[in-house]
Amino acid sequence: MNCLLFFYFFVFLFGLMVGSFLNCVIYRLEKNESFLKGRSYCPHCKHILSWKDLIPILSFLILKRKCRYCKNKISVQYPLVELATGILFVSVAQLTVNSEQLTISNLVNFCYLLIVICFLIIIFVYDLKYFLIPDKVIHPAIIIALIFNFQFLISKQFSIFNYSILSAFGAAFFFLLIFLVSRGKWLGFGDVKLAFFMGLFLGFPNILVALFFAFFIGAIIGIGLIISGKKTLKSEIPFGPFLVTGTFIALFFGNQIINWYLNLLTI
Repeated sequence: MNCLLFFYFFVFLFGLMVGSFLNCVIYRLEKNESFLKGRSYCPHCKHILSWKDLIPILSFLILKRKCRYCKNKISVQYPLVELATGILFVSVAQLTVNSEQLTISNLVNFCYLLIVICFLIIIFVYDLKYFLIPDKVIHPAIIIALIFNFQFLISKQFSIFNYSILSAFGAAFFFLLIFLVSRGKWLGFGDVKLAFFMGLFLGFPNILVALFFAFFIGAIIGIGLIISGKKTLKSEIPFGPFLVTGTFIALFFGNQIINWYLNLLTI
């Protein structure tokens, strides 16, 4: 148990560091800059940041949300993304890694889910900020999900592979119809690609759980924004963050939700 707790703690710290890197990716994607080279710098004064400015969460708190050099405010996005990544990484570890049944398959699944989490976090924040799901993110995500699913084909687990492929095309077709009917006014084509990725990643029936909660949460928040006067019926609201939220719910709670629903039907 102590070893497992130490492992979770290490995963959390690793998640914080990865979250810091994801912030860099999100910023440089919008600027069309490479995130694989070049040192981090302040987005306001462009001053190169030292190591003590880049400690996840702690630097934000120590500097009191201000750049050390120009005193401009640091966006709260940075510590939130770092913290969210750490928490999600630990949640994935709890979902996949068991000290009593530690196998190569579990470790591969663990690494795969961590990679997917990174893609989803980037999509969530980028779409929320810029109303766009970049191809540079969603295309590699789809390719990685396809490669991972091919293991089921190779190991002759045809039902899992078929459910994933059918879920991907089914979800994408549903969103494509909405895109075509609304002529891109209700959602963008990036949402169609994201739905395809979700189907590959979640499979059936978890894709249904993800889509249900995406539309449900989106409707509640949309109505709340309209009632509060912050948005109107004609306002544009990015749907990607709701799809990502639905994906997280389905990933961590999908089986419990489905079992609860099936038990409810038998009452």
